Amino acid sequence: MVGGEAATASRATERGAPLEAHWLGRIAYRDAWDVQKRLAAARASGAIPDQLLLLEHPAVLTLGRQADETHIRATPGSLAERGIEVLRVERGGEVTYHGPGQLVAYPIIRLADRELLLRPFVRGLEAALIATCAAEGVSAARREGHPGCWIHADGADPRKIGALGIRVERGTTYHGVALNVDVDLADFELIDPCGMPGVTSTSIAREAGRDAERPSTEAVARASQAFAAAFARSIGAPLDGADATSADPAAERALLDRRLAAAAATAA
Repeated sequence: MVGGEAATASRATERGAPLEAHWLGRIAYRDAWDVQKRLAAARASGAIPDQLLLLEHPAVLTLGRQADETHIRATPGSLAERGIEVLRVERGGEVTYHGPGQLVAYPIIRLADRELLLRPFVRGLEAALIATCAAEGVSAARREGHPGCWIHADGADPRKIGALGIRVERGTTYHGVALNVDVDLADFELIDPCGMPGVTSTSIAREAGRDAERPSTEAVARASQAFAAAFARSIGAPLDGADATSADPAAERALLDRRLAAAAATAA
């Protein structure tokens, strides 16, 4: 019985363990992708706690592992002229645009430790997107059968404001969500967002009547605070992390590098 009590206490501790959030600022997709995969491996082995990466990317297109390339509407030449790379990655979902003015969040979560199933985890991400929009005075919702976050989800003109695509390996999540804060919406003309021809993409700035607002890392940092708090609540985790509006992205990246180096040394 003592062993059973100890195991129960251990699981309760894991469920209540903090979620460590890191604001990384604007970071190249390939660099963030590499960090994600290394963190996911370390988390799967139990070497580090759950992590939440918050950031924005320079302009890039990503395809899910089974995504249809024909949903990229721009020619390779025009993308090359603009310096926009196209990458196929491990996540689910179709083609997605990332760029300045868009909040990207990558949760590195070992689901079993928090007694989370995949569907509630996805619902938690969607709830956090909705809460982030609400914090900016914008009403958003889930749309059944279409993962992510939508404006007028059940209306005649649903508009997509947030995308979702995750990967689970060894019981640990990576990849995540993207929320349009004050992104240049013209860039979504490069693709059929999430493989849906004719879908309208929108942003918090557009829905809040701030059409003249230009992409802003500062606005993304503010939105990341609301998202991190809402997501932590959705999985029942205390939030541990610096205020994104005052955090030093370089210092946060260095902290992650040290954490990964220590995990690698322990595993060696």
